Amino acid sequence: MKSMQPLAGITVIDMSRILAGPWAGQVLADLGATVIKIERPEVGDDTRHWGPPYLKDRDGNDTEDAAYFLSANRGKQSISIDITKEDGQQQVKELIATADVLIENYKLGGLAKYGLDYESVKILNPALVYCSITGFGQTGPYAKRAGYDFMIQAMGGLMSITGEPDSQGGMPTKVGVAVTDIFTGLYSVIGIQAALHERQHTGLGKHVDMALFDCTAAILANQASNYLIGDTIPERLGNAHPNIVPYQAFASSDGHLIIAVGNDGQFLTLCELLELPELAIHANYKTNASRVRNREVLCDQLQAVLFTRKTDDWLEALEAVNVPCGPINTIDQVFNDPQILARDMLQSVKHPVAGEINLVASPIQFVGEKKCEVSAPPILKK
Repeated sequence: MKSMQPLAGITVIDMSRILAGPWAGQVLADLGATVIKIERPEVGDDTRHWGPPYLKDRDGNDTEDAAYFLSANRGKQSISIDITKEDGQQQVKELIATADVLIENYKLGGLAKYGLDYESVKILNPALVYCSITGFGQTGPYAKRAGYDFMIQAMGGLMSITGEPDSQGGMPTKVGVAVTDIFTGLYSVIGIQAALHERQHTGLGKHVDMALFDCTAAILANQASNYLIGDTIPERLGNAHPNIVPYQAFASSDGHLIIAVGNDGQFLTLCELLELPELAIHANYKTNASRVRNREVLCDQLQAVLFTRKTDDWLEALEAVNVPCGPINTIDQVFNDPQILARDMLQSVKHPVAGEINLVASPIQFVGEKKCEVSAPPILKK
């Protein structure tokens, strides 16, 4: 079985730090691109120091690389260059001259003083696809502001719909991983690939302008439409869904489980399993729209029954009748799950200091091809 490498032959210069830009570079590396990460001498990417935990060497001692860094830099090469010095700038320009893509996440105009902004380097390489990732983009009243995932989750409305409702003493809550950074990284890859495709016809690259704030607004999805179309400002509902009922977490006698009923037929089956068949034909619950309007009373009745048995018992019974459901796994349970293992989502790679280390694999798969074999995140060459 051949290894998937659809981006083989593409060279990427990754001048980004932290997460959004490095995530984009990592995805491109997963797809076979050669990704050269430019880091500050002695210091490197900020996330090398965002620990503990730190990667341990073969003797069990902490190295200088935090686990955080390893999450976003697999498959890359690293080179230390001081871009504040003239010879460093020249080194980067030599790399750019033959590269296909450059990713950077400096503040607006931050690279211009080094002659490494898009307008300067496109003269060296008109075919270069240059991707800038910032908090607020290259234009607009906020363009000069710095932007970090946590603050953008708040400003972008994501925290206003995440967390328990006010009525239950909740407060706005960020998502447990930096999703604004990650989604921006993924959207950046899409923009880069679109520009590379267009370049096949025009021979010219372009400047891809990506903003964390824009991407956060984009991923509001149905919640954005609930406001734009329905003129309803979404509120926090904890683990409940604003448009589907019952679609939330329920307590069992020994924990919790997720029930995700997506249509009226599944609701009928659920009611029969819970020995509450009268609910399926009740005017207040027969359709999803009516269930949304009467969610609290309905879910209280479902909860009373679900609390009488253990989580595993309910999951087995629900799966048997094809009602969508699932456990709330901890991270260790995820990476020991037989489905994750069967899909090769855990990969072991050789690290020059630590020996064999485990990393998350790319989720992109092509039928009949094995995933691209990537190298371990690079050590900092001082």
